[in-house]
Order: sequence, then C-alpha cells, then structure tokens
Amino acid sequence: MEIVDLCESQDGLGESPIWNDDDGCVYWCDHVAARWERGQTFPYGSNLMPSIKRYNVKTGELDSWTMPEQVGSIGFRTAGGLVGGTNSGFVTIDLKSGSLTPVADPESTLPDNRFNDGKVDREGRFWCGTMDTRVSDESARLYVLDPDHSCRHVAEDYTFRVSNGMAFDPEGTKMYFADTFRKTIFVFDYDLKSGQISNRREFFSTSDHPGMPDGGTVDAEGFYWISMVQGGRILRLDPEGRVDRVVEMPIPTPTCVAFGGDNYETLFVTSQKAFLSEEMLKRYPATGNLFALHGLGVRGLPEPRFRG
Repeated sequence: MEIVDLCESQDGLGESPIWNDDDGCVYWCDHVAARWERGQTFPYGSNLMPSIKRYNVKTGELDSWTMPEQVGSIGFRTAGGLVGGTNSGFVTIDLKSGSLTPVADPESTLPDNRFNDGKVDREGRFWCGTMDTRVSDESARLYVLDPDHSCRHVAEDYTFRVSNGMAFDPEGTKMYFADTFRKTIFVFDYDLKSGQISNRREFFSTSDHPGMPDGGTVDAEGFYWISMVQGGRILRLDPEGRVDRVVEMPIPTPTCVAFGGDNYETLFVTSQKAFLSEEMLKRYPATGNLFALHGLGVRGLPEPRFRG
C-alpha cells in the first residue's frame, strides 16, 4: 500500500469527497477556513469563506468555488450540478455561477444546527444528518430529501450531536451511521424501495481507538471504511463489525474517505487543519491536504446521483 499526499489543498475542514467519472476529478467541501475556531463568528465577507473544491488527478489542477455558507456534504445530480446539505438546509448548487438554490430547511427553528454528513442512496435520494455547531446538545436529526424535493425526518426517536459516516451497503439492505460524540457506528435496516430505515443497533464502538469516527464509505465487498479524526487512522470493518484492517495516516486528522480513480481502486482521504494547535500544525504540515491510498487490493463503488 502507498499513501500519497495528492494535493496541497490545506483545507480548514475537508469533507465529503466524491469521485466523478465524467471528468476524472475528485470533488469535496472545505467546511470552514483554516484559521476559524469554534466560538468565533464565521467570517462572512472575508477570504476565509467555505468552498467546494475539485482536483484533476491527471493534470494536477485544483479548482475552488467559494460558497456563501458552509456546505456539509454534496452529491451529484442527474440534472447537473450538485445537491448539498448546508447551514440553511437542503440546496442545489450550480458551480458555474456559485449559486445555492434553497430546497428545504427542516431545522429553521434551530439556529445552532446545520446540515453535515450526507450520501445519495441507490434510488437517488439524498440522506443527510444535522449537527449542533456548539457540539453540546443532542438536537441533531436524520433527514431524507426525495427526488421530488420533499423532505422527510427519519429515525424520529433518535437524536445526537454530530452526524457522520453515512454509507449504504452494496445490496441496499443496510445504512451505516457514525454518531461521532458517542464514538459509535450504528447500522439500520434499510428498505431500498421505500426509503425507510428501522432497527437501529450498534455496529461498532470506536472507544478502543484514538480519535472519533468521522466520514465513511463501503467497498464492493461490503466492508465499511471509517476515518478516525484526531486519531490519525482509517479502519476497515467487516460486515459483522470486526476490524479487518487499520491504516495509519501521516496526519492526525483524516476526516472522510471515498473510492474513485481507475476501477475505483483508489481511496481518497480529506483532512482538517482547523482546531489544531500551532505546535501540531508545525509537526504535521501536510494536515489539511487531500491524500490518495493506492494498492489496497480492494475497489469501491460509484456513488449514485440525486434524481431531483
């Protein structure tokens, strides 16, 4: 296996990488600026705005689009452009103009909450969870945006502080979800046809590993990959919730993982430099960059597109 420091993107909080076969690029979000710290007022109007980025693995070209608010996660749309979960709810995103079009804001009455991790399922629905930006209250919830742009609250008896690690197994029978501050990955039974989830249960506790569970994905064999932010590693878990592999990263803050590249044999890894001390940033100057893992011996699956 080889770990490559692929792109010196220096993200404050890189998240939600996704591969696009059409242009041979990986896209991702930079949620916050590198010098933004929890408790600060977000510096709107400055050069520290959130962004969506694109890296061409063949040419090495990096593009960036400034966003008017934080974009927690993205998916491609069949109609073109992106769907995303943001500070103000579900939106569609036109990168050519840099504009966001509101779709639904189910937590408009919770000003401290924003949308965070999300994925498109194999029926073209966009699933996204919210988070409490103060990471103090379990006020966050899970939602689904259907292709007709209607929004549903799911798992109504379940709240948490931060949503992460969302992924669907290849058969479309399970949905994985990382409850970051509980240090627990849950799995739901998932009905692909109806888009309903049920029977939440513990899949894996990360308590014996450093850091907290962040972004995740699945590979073609049905194994689940989870990045351990502040723990400097990535775990591969088998379908029974047992550790199959541990990949130690050269940085302390891997944030999210996604397969792509030729035959989906590359694992792309975003990272974060926000909230790290000056000492840690000097020790790990590559933190915040986009990484690529080659030679894993497994491949991933193409991410579906939102049909709305």
